[in-house]
Amino acid sequence: MKLTIAHPWKAFDPALLLILLLTPSLYGQSKDYPIHPVDFTQVQLKDGFWKDRVTTASKVTIPYAFKKCEETGRIDNFRFAGGLALGKFQGRYGFNDSDVFKILEGAAYSLMTDPDPELRAYVDTVVSYIRAAQEADGYLYTAWSLKANDYADLACCSYAEEGRYIASKFSHELYNAGHMYEAAVAHYQATGTRFFLDVATRNADLVYRICIDQGQLFYPGHQEIEIGLVKLYRATGNEKYLQLAKEFLDRRGKGYRNYGVENSLQGLDFDAYSQDHVPVIEQTEAVGHSVRAGYMYAAMADIAAITGDKAYLVAIDRIWDDIVSKKMYVTGGLGAGHGIEGFDVAYALPNDAYAETCAAIANVYWNHRMFLLHGDSKYIDVLERSLYNGLIAGLSLEGDKFFYPNPLVFDGESNFNQGANCRSDWFNCSCCPSNLSRFVPSVAGYTYALDAGQVYINLFMNNSTTLAVNGSKLELEQKTNYPWSGEVSISFQNESPVNSNLMIRIPGWVGNQPVPSDLYRFRDRAKGSTTITVNGSRIDFKIHKGYAVLPGNWKKGDEITINLPMKVRTIVSHDLVMANTGKIAMQRGPLVYCAEAVDNEGHALDLTAIDGKSFTATFDPSLLRGVTVLQGKGKVKEGGRKIDVRLIPYYSWSHRDIGPMAVWLGE
Repeated sequence: MKLTIAHPWKAFDPALLLILLLTPSLYGQSKDYPIHPVDFTQVQLKDGFWKDRVTTASKVTIPYAFKKCEETGRIDNFRFAGGLALGKFQGRYGFNDSDVFKILEGAAYSLMTDPDPELRAYVDTVVSYIRAAQEADGYLYTAWSLKANDYADLACCSYAEEGRYIASKFSHELYNAGHMYEAAVAHYQATGTRFFLDVATRNADLVYRICIDQGQLFYPGHQEIEIGLVKLYRATGNEKYLQLAKEFLDRRGKGYRNYGVENSLQGLDFDAYSQDHVPVIEQTEAVGHSVRAGYMYAAMADIAAITGDKAYLVAIDRIWDDIVSKKMYVTGGLGAGHGIEGFDVAYALPNDAYAETCAAIANVYWNHRMFLLHGDSKYIDVLERSLYNGLIAGLSLEGDKFFYPNPLVFDGESNFNQGANCRSDWFNCSCCPSNLSRFVPSVAGYTYALDAGQVYINLFMNNSTTLAVNGSKLELEQKTNYPWSGEVSISFQNESPVNSNLMIRIPGWVGNQPVPSDLYRFRDRAKGSTTITVNGSRIDFKIHKGYAVLPGNWKKGDEITINLPMKVRTIVSHDLVMANTGKIAMQRGPLVYCAEAVDNEGHALDLTAIDGKSFTATFDPSLLRGVTVLQGKGKVKEGGRKIDVRLIPYYSWSHRDIGPMAVWLGE
C-alpha cells in the first residue's frame, strides 16, 4: 500500500471494544431480535477451512481491493472532492464510492481480530479523504460533488433529475450512503473513536432533514441505506435513524416518484425491478433485482424485530417461502434473469444462472435475521447452502480473483463473467469483490447465538469462544474438519458449571431435506443418523425446530461429540424446473459438486448415465488446496462410452484449465 500517515488518535483500548459490543445502551431499544447473535469478535477461529479464508481475505483480498481502488480512481475521487488534489471524477458508475466503503468495513473487521498497524494507518488515511470530501451541510457523494462530467458519463445516472438525492430507480446515491454508515459503525467498533462515525451521522442527519423535516418524498433507487441506518441507530441510540429506515421502506410501492426512464427501456417492469410495485407489506413474492430485494428483506427483518411491526414479519415470511420453494438454485444462488440480475417466474431456474455473488451475500444476511426472529434451523440451512456454495465460489482460493455471476453450467468459452470466461481480477462495477472483502472477515459471527439460557450452535468450524450465559461465563471450544468430515467435538474450559441448553443444529441435508421445501429432494433415503455422545456415552436427544436439545451443567472437562453422517447424496429438482429434467446433482455434507472437463477426459456438458450410487468420497490434499472429491461411473453421451467421473466442490471450479463445467448431469 502506498498511502501512509501518522495515526491521528491514540491507541484504542481493546477492553473498550467489548463494552461497545455488549453494552445494552448502545442499542437503545427495548425490543429487538428474541435471539441474539454472538459477535464475530467473540469467536476465535483456529486452523481450518474458515480460518484459512479469513486470513486470505485479511492478508490478500482487502489490500488487493484497496490497491484496485487506487488504480481505478475510486479513492482519488474523495481526494478530488475534498480539494486535497485536482482532478475530475474517475469511473463510470455512480456507486464507486460504495466499493471504498465496503472495503473499509472489511478492513475494520479485520483490525478487530488481527491488528495490523500498516492497515490501520492506511484506513485512517482513506477515512481522512472521506472526511475532506464531505460538504459543510453533511452531503457526501463524490459523483455529484465533482459533477462527474456533468453526469453524462454515469450510466446509472444518465436519466437522473437535477439535484441531490436523485429520485431515480437507477440512482445509487443513498445506496452509497448506506454502505458508508455500515463502514463508519464498523470503524467505530474497531477504534472506539468517532472519526468516521461523525461523518456518517452528519450525512444521515441531512438526509433526515430533507426527507422527514422538509417532507421531500424521495427514497432509494437501490436498497441498502435501510440496513445502514439501523446499524447507525444501534451504535448511537438515535431513534430518528430507525424512523428514517422504516420511512424509506414504507414509501415504496406508493407511486411517489417520476422516474422519466420507463419509456426508454421497453419490456422491463421498473416498478417490480426495484420492488416498488406495491407497498412492502403487501408483497407476496420475490421479484426484480435480487440484490436490491435481499437487502430490502434483511432491512424489513430488522424493522420487524425492533419495532414489533407484525405486517413486516408476515410479508417477509411469505416472500421467504416463495424463494425457497420456487426461485432458489441448489447452490443457494438467487437470480435467474441476466437482464435484470434478478428473479424470474416460479421454477424458471436455467443453469446459466446469473446468481450474483452479492445476492448470495444478501441471502446470508437475510436468513441469519430470519433465524434470529424465529429460532428455526431451516434458515441456517439456507444460509449454509448459500455460504458454502454460491457465495465463496465468488472468491478465488488465492483471494484476488472474483466471480460476479455464478452459473451452474459453463460451455468453456462464453465470457459470462462481465466479459471474462474465468474469474476476473476486478470489474468496472466491482460490488462483488468489495462485498466479499467485508463479508469473509466477519463470517465467524454466524456460528453462535444466545436466547436466555440457550446456546445455539449453528455452524461448525474450529474455534473457541466465551459466552455470557445465565450470568456466568461458558467457555467452549469447537474442533472439526468440517465440511470434509461430519465429526464435531465441543469441549468446555469453564471451571464453574454453567446450566444451559445447548441447541446443536442438525442440518437438513443429514436427513432427507436438502432445502426446506420440495424444490429439491434427495433421490435416496438417508442412511445412518446423527449420533451424539457426552463424555463418551451415547445419548438420546430431542429435536426442536431442527436443533438437538442438550440440557446440562457444563464445566471444564466435559466433551460432546456430534457425528453427522456425510454420505454422497443424489439430488433431483421439482418436476416444474424444466432445466433439470432428467438430470441429477451431487452433494456431500453442505457442499454441492460439479464436473469440470479437466477432470473428465475433456467432458462435462455431455456426461450422462451418471450412477449416483457408485460415487465415493476421497480427500485429496494436493488438489485445490485440499478438497474431498467424488468419484463414480458415467458415460459420454455421444457413443455411450463409459468413463470414470470425478466431481469437485462447486466453490472450487475455474481454478485450473478453462473448460466446460456442469452441476446438473444427465442421469
